[in-house]
Amino acid sequence: GQGEWVMTNQDIDYHEYEKLAGAFCPAAFDAKAWVTAFREAGARYVCFTTRHHDGFSMFRTAQSPYNVADATPFGRDVVKELAEECRRQGLGIHFYYSLIDWWREDAPRGRTGRGTGRPAEKEDAEAYFGFMKAQLTELLTQYGPVGAIWFDGVWDQDENPGFDWRLDELYELIHTLQPACLVVNNHHLTPFEGEDVQTFERDLPGENTAGLSDESEIGSLPLETCQTMNGMWGYKVSDQNYKSDTTLVRLLVRAAGKGANLLMNIGPQPDGQLPAVALERLKSMGKWLSEYGETVYATTAGDVMTAEWGTTTRSGNKLYVHILADDMPKMILLPLKGKVKSAVLFDTGKKISHENVSGGVVLHTADLTPAIDRIITLTVK
Repeated sequence: GQGEWVMTNQDIDYHEYEKLAGAFCPAAFDAKAWVTAFREAGARYVCFTTRHHDGFSMFRTAQSPYNVADATPFGRDVVKELAEECRRQGLGIHFYYSLIDWWREDAPRGRTGRGTGRPAEKEDAEAYFGFMKAQLTELLTQYGPVGAIWFDGVWDQDENPGFDWRLDELYELIHTLQPACLVVNNHHLTPFEGEDVQTFERDLPGENTAGLSDESEIGSLPLETCQTMNGMWGYKVSDQNYKSDTTLVRLLVRAAGKGANLLMNIGPQPDGQLPAVALERLKSMGKWLSEYGETVYATTAGDVMTAEWGTTTRSGNKLYVHILADDMPKMILLPLKGKVKSAVLFDTGKKISHENVSGGVVLHTADLTPAIDRIITLTVK
């Protein structure tokens, strides 16, 4: 209940921290309820944290007794139940996997987790990499098709520039076991060889408001933004600072305007349920997507990716102009190569006054009312 970084933030001894597993019983966990909520929210896949930095595995693993099936009174394989339910409901399943481990004695020491009391003489990078490869093999052979492995933690060794995470070995293993499984790595750097998606933490691609993308140039890979629904990734009992429905929908749209997916985070409660406010936000996003999903699903970045008034997305000869401003602009100048044949409001079909000018089109929008997203559909020659 104190967030996913509490072990290192409070320098909790690893033997003391592991005692928490004996009282971990998310009795209200219901994979069907989770996946139904995600599907109705308009999500197309789920990325689940199989092991975070505290070293606890949320699946049955032969590599360590420190896992949800063997070390807790709950005694069930959460990953198995979730993967099976995702398949039943037609959602993809992706696995988050931490490269960092603050609990294992053999794990390489980085700039975090130094105060957890592990004996320095037990550090053994070779043994730890063997452990990770064995766990990844379990995840990619026991739970059916996996859409992606989502790594996190390369940045923990940024004070040791010569450290080798042996990512080439991990990536080769993944692509050998499941050739269609994507590799995503949240390292805040320009993509490495063997990666299939570039992700941006708490920022849209090309932006650096969170200070985590200053060394990350946008490459040619598919893009993703990962963002929290409130202030934390893991559950924190005191964090009710949830982003509004409007903020979340606009974040989704702005991500699509950059040509990126949005990976929206939820920290489940200790009892296994999703927080009520998170479920409310999911319902709102699902309602919006049921009406306007055509303008973000299966689209690419539009001709204008970022503007004060909003963004654009493209699907074939359709350009969707997303006006995300609380104050409606009087007109919008869009630079376009082709001429606009028609301009209409997406939801009502009302014609929008426009003029084709040299190098683009002018849309007259003064009489439109603001909305979460006021969408104009342009048909372009």
